[in-house]
Amino acid sequence: MTSSVYPAPAAAVAEPEAAKTPKKAALASWIGSAVEYYDFFIYGTAAALIFPKLFFAPNNPQAAAIASFATFGVAYITRPLGAVALGHIGDRFGRKKVLTFTLLLMGLSTFMIGCLPTYDQLGILSPILLVIARLLQGISAAGEQAGANSMTLEHAPAHKRAFFTSFTLSGTQAGLILATLVFLPITQMPEAQMLSWGWRIPFFLSALVVAVGFWVRRTLPETPVFEKEQETHAHAKADLPVAVLFRTQWADVLRVIFAALVSVVSTIFSVFTLSYAVNTMKIDRPTMLTVLILANVVALGAIPAFAALADRIGRRPVFIFGALGSAALIWPYMWAISQGNIPLIFTFGILLSGVVYSAANGVWPSLYGEMFDTKVRLSGMAIGTQIGFALGGFAPVISAALLGDGPTGWVPVAVFVTATAGIAAVSIFTARETYRTPMELLGKR
Repeated sequence: MTSSVYPAPAAAVAEPEAAKTPKKAALASWIGSAVEYYDFFIYGTAAALIFPKLFFAPNNPQAAAIASFATFGVAYITRPLGAVALGHIGDRFGRKKVLTFTLLLMGLSTFMIGCLPTYDQLGILSPILLVIARLLQGISAAGEQAGANSMTLEHAPAHKRAFFTSFTLSGTQAGLILATLVFLPITQMPEAQMLSWGWRIPFFLSALVVAVGFWVRRTLPETPVFEKEQETHAHAKADLPVAVLFRTQWADVLRVIFAALVSVVSTIFSVFTLSYAVNTMKIDRPTMLTVLILANVVALGAIPAFAALADRIGRRPVFIFGALGSAALIWPYMWAISQGNIPLIFTFGILLSGVVYSAANGVWPSLYGEMFDTKVRLSGMAIGTQIGFALGGFAPVISAALLGDGPTGWVPVAVFVTATAGIAAVSIFTARETYRTPMELLGKR
């Protein structure tokens, strides 16, 4: 499809402070996302390796594992609800207010998890409190990425929007690396110490990383395009952003929902296959955690590289490559785990999550954000992604139910991942290409 083309660059030289703002916005998004997703991912690691033994009845390990994965998924129930509320606030009152709120809520709920008594101490009330804390994490995560992406996209230079917005996802990867690094020494503690107090340390450390993120974000200005939109359409404030969104851009919301199913690849890789390798195939924990770390270290470089490519050739081809490539690579990766082949686990794990999935992961912040008009951008991104991410969140528990017995028991899980990634690719194939469309024309018909 055709798109509008940028006019020739203006000759005026930006003020020094204005020139610094896109970099500052990218840095603030990177650090904020790292903080948010450190908190979010330490829960995933604990749900795979520790929580089944602490928060659920110990007489049925498989049922405890499924229940633990379910508590990981419940955060995705509140994410669509949080997306509606926080999207409204962000589109009506500003991106910065949302980003401050999400950071503090995530820190509070994560610290709360570290303080919880276990099943042996409190019985059934213990997993109930765990679920409540996880639901609060979901509300926070709902507004974080959409807010950070909108903030960075709207501050970014015209021809580098994908590159600058990719720092939000690089921050997410950094949060996962940090979470996994923190758990490495914890999992090597004596079992009794790890289960009694060691597992709490990563959750208590969230207070420190939240303080760092808040300090970085406190002076970031609101985006010029949002302020201009507020001035231009001040008379239209009676219209709810979500009402305008579904009246004018419902098709784009649906595209984002289906495209966001590609997130199944991430949660299967970081949560389900970790549990499958350690608990079913008896591969040691440090080995699988090292695979996660190395894959995400590679992704730190691959994400901005693919985003820079998307600024040159377009968003759609890069995303579709990432989705379809991930759909293919999940097969040799899970096969390698089923064979206990450590060299191939490292090889295919890094190729899958570190390289190929990074193509889709690095470009979606700009791809989704550029589908929407400024006045509904945060709502559109938040609602679309969080509904789509909900399946990603429940993917581990779905996969635990799909997992069969024997050496080919992993095949239904691979089919599930391939199907969802394929749906994401088809959804983006129907989208407009926007990499050469000026900011003021994004989301316009």
